[in-house]
Amino acid sequence: MSNKPHLDEEALAELQDVMDDEFEVLIQTYLSDSRERVASLRAAIEVEDADAFAKMAHSFKGSCINIGAPHLGQLCLAAEMAGKENRLEGASAMVDGIEAELRTVADMLEGLLVR
Repeated sequence: MSNKPHLDEEALAELQDVMDDEFEVLIQTYLSDSRERVASLRAAIEVEDADAFAKMAHSFKGSCINIGAPHLGQLCLAAEMAGKENRLEGASAMVDGIEAELRTVADMLEGLLVR
């Protein structure tokens, strides 16, 4: 797996242009949704629901790619594959990785809003 950047600056600049005043709302919504998704991934592991885990990781991946967080999207893709293959043994560590990357992305995105 190639290491993708935390943020896709070009995609974000484009979003910022298109969204204008709504950009901040978009970022805040993405961040609060993402935190909920991490909690949902953990809940799916708890009840050993690989299917729900895969579906949640899949939708999380889509929102990461849309917002311009390619590395986080890549981590979600790996989690989605694990869920599809019913491999939840290492899923908790994967979610730890997703959560850590989300913290990095959140800090970077919030940094963009301060400008």
